[in-house]
Amino acid sequence: MNAVRLPASDFGPGELALLYIAPSLAEAHRLEELLDAGGLDYLVEPGRYVGGVLFRSERVGAFFYVPPAAHALAGDLLRRHGIEPSNAPPG
Repeated sequence: MNAVRLPASDFGPGELALLYIAPSLAEAHRLEELLDAGGLDYLVEPGRYVGGVLFRSERVGAFFYVPPAAHALAGDLLRRHGIEPSNAPPG
């Protein structure tokens, strides 16, 4: 099974669930490799988020989205590789 990194135009409104926010390019590449190897379709887009504990600041990261039906499978894949998904499964 081949994974496909799909453009946003391939998804309708409300068809994606946030899986993970990669704070660095290296982590984004790692996540792409895992999702590709797992055969999962996904969308990745840059976005802003607030991070930091002592000194909170706005940062830019890579936001990874998957179809809601694939969220549990994608989350399990990440956890097997020591990565905790950014949010709870949809629904």
